[in-house]
Amino acid sequence: MPTDDYRAIELLNRTPYGRVSASLRALPFTAVTRHIVVDGRLLLRLHRGYGYHRALDGNVVAYEADNANSGAEDTWSVQFTGTARAITPTPAEYEQFGRTPRLADGEPFDPVFLRIEPEFVKVHHLCDVPVFRYAHSA
Repeated sequence: MPTDDYRAIELLNRTPYGRVSASLRALPFTAVTRHIVVDGRLLLRLHRGYGYHRALDGNVVAYEADNANSGAEDTWSVQFTGTARAITPTPAEYEQFGRTPRLADGEPFDPVFLRIEPEFVKVHHLCDVPVFRYAHSA
């Protein structure tokens, strides 16, 4: 496994949520998802009611997570690109996701799970990021 892949996995384990992006009938969309890393693969949990899992399953997707709103001076971003497949997580994997949200857009959260086989992994790192301080100054 390349060094960037190991670093990406380490960073993804620091934050529980990210964004998955793909296209639905040629229109791009992005959805917030919960993720875990298992054996170098990314497992996602999202709300079935959005219907995005149908567009994601079997297609190439991009997944991105970061610490951009953490207030840290150094900001990182991880991007996984690969093919997503609908899965049924093992009991151990299901437990790793933690508590399921109660509602999604006012409806009961109905989880659906996907696995991304990474074909391209990239880590971006910005040092001494001033934006957070300027955006939140009084």
